[in-house]
Order: sequence, then C-alpha cells, then structure tokens
Amino acid sequence: MGLDADDEGMRVDVIITEHAKFESGRRNIPEELIKSVVEVPQQKLSSKKGRVIVQKKYYDETEGKEMILRVVGIESVDEFRVITVYKTSKIDKYWKEGG
Repeated sequence: MGLDADDEGMRVDVIITEHAKFESGRRNIPEELIKSVVEVPQQKLSSKKGRVIVQKKYYDETEGKEMILRVVGIESVDEFRVITVYKTSKIDKYWKEGG
C-alpha cells in the first residue's frame, strides 16, 4: 500500500530539519515531493561543507511551468538529513547536462 518507490531509488530515512520544514512551508513545497526527490533524484551533485544536492525536474501546477526542486542535505549510509529545499525555474543555471 501507499506510494510505490522505484527500486533504483535510495532506501534511507529522510529527516527534514526544522529549518527545511519552515522553508518548504514558506515556499509551498509538499513534504512528499521532497521525499520523492531524495529517494529517486534525477541528479545528485556535491556541494560545500560535505553536503549533497539532489534535484529533479517537475511541472509545478502553481507556477504553471517546469521547475527544478533542489534539496540540500547531508547524506549518510542510512539517512538523508534535509538542510534546506527550494524550487527554481532557472533550469539552464542549475541543471547539469549529462549529470
């Protein structure tokens, strides 16, 4: 029952910090969307301070256009701790071709 997860996705606990909860609420980003990006990202990039950025393109109904959801976090073997999350329409800036 529930959501079907892609077998290729990560099987980790997704922990959303208070800051990330605040930002996702302010930015109108559903928690389920955050979890789906962490579990089955289209791209995974290294970031500063040992952090990881996972991202996925999606169609945002509210904005009426294609967006990228970027989830910044700290990854370990059994969990992904979400530090912050944001959506952007600047696909050319953030999408890494071949990535």
